[in-house]
Amino acid sequence: MNYALQVENISKNYPTFSLNNVNISLPKGYIMGFIGPNGAGKSTTIGALLGLIHTDSGKCFIDGTEVSQLTKEEKSKIGVVLDDCCFPEVLTYPKVNKFMSKIYTNWDSEKFMNGCEKFGLSKKQPILKYSKGMKMKLSIISAMCHDAKLLIMDEATSGLDPIVREEILDMLLEFVQNEENSVFISSHIISDLEKICDYITFIKDGNIIFSAEKDMLKEDYGILRCSNNDFENIDKSCVVSYRQNSFSTDALVHKNMIKGDYVIDKVNIEDIMLYYVKGNKK
Repeated sequence: MNYALQVENISKNYPTFSLNNVNISLPKGYIMGFIGPNGAGKSTTIGALLGLIHTDSGKCFIDGTEVSQLTKEEKSKIGVVLDDCCFPEVLTYPKVNKFMSKIYTNWDSEKFMNGCEKFGLSKKQPILKYSKGMKMKLSIISAMCHDAKLLIMDEATSGLDPIVREEILDMLLEFVQNEENSVFISSHIISDLEKICDYITFIKDGNIIFSAEKDMLKEDYGILRCSNNDFENIDKSCVVSYRQNSFSTDALVHKNMIKGDYVIDKVNIEDIMLYYVKGNKK
């Protein structure tokens, strides 16, 4: 299988935090969502992927090449979108076009100008006057217009209204339609990721909890609802975590392992993450 990116056993130790033997593989042509609570290690992992952080051990690869060995041309195939616009705010988007055409030899001016027009960006207004949603659209369009094959996005949709987020999700789905382009996106808005992602990777306290196909995760897990007495009789190897009150228990379980006639509800990805983070462990 060809991979757009691979993270192999990377570790990074800080005085108050450690990234521990992180492994991630994103096949070409797919979208992977990277989720986890604040301080879990998402930005550190992305920094290592981009070669911005020197890890203590392990390696990162983009399209089979170790990040430290990427040529300038290979780096140009990576589009990066962070949670803030990186262009000087005095520029208009036609000036951004001229600026970027001098940086990238493979810059597609026509694609960029058409994209800005399609998404309703003002030609005359400087970026300073743009809303946060308009700035993010500009950043994403720019990332796609230098023949990028991989988009790496860190909290790019945070703080945006639902309509703008929906437009951005559509842009990402269109980007991977050729089955060669790929997206690696971190976000706290799990419902957005569930709409578009093929794979989900969950990191907690610097450790990868799971990295799997979204549909397989939803097939594996379920929410079991039962009385406290019934819960005591359930094989706890099936239970990931649980929440309990005076009368009943809700538990995140590996539903195919449960024996007996119990009510097991379907889960979404946010349910799974919340139970891992907030649930009690047996």
